[in-house]
Amino acid sequence: MSLFNSILEKLGIPSAAAAETPSVSQSAPDPASTSAAAITEVDVVTKLESLAASNAETLNWKVSIVDLLKLLGLDSSLTARKELATELGCPAQAMGESAQMNIWLHKTVLQKLAQNGGNIPPELLN
Repeated sequence: MSLFNSILEKLGIPSAAAAETPSVSQSAPDPASTSAAAITEVDVVTKLESLAASNAETLNWKVSIVDLLKLLGLDSSLTARKELATELGCPAQAMGESAQMNIWLHKTVLQKLAQNGGNIPPELLN
């Protein structure tokens, strides 16, 4: 299982592969079918804030990919973050500098969560 799919699983979001159905993705846009597919929206912020409230550490998941991964009980090591960055298509120039990679990775993970049915407020996506 990919690291991003592990993130989706921890948040209760169906993985991208499992969520995609051939009838919806291959047919012409139909409001009924697209709204049915969008019903599985998950309130990511509430889930993460609940996890943070019960965590002994103070984790700032809203700005830190390391804290986000820790909060979900996933490997937050540099090696794991590099694997996740590679999986999500991080640009080579950002991969060479860990701070840039972390910023890119945090923003991209939140964007991908939103694309996969996670309810992420716009201020966290900028």
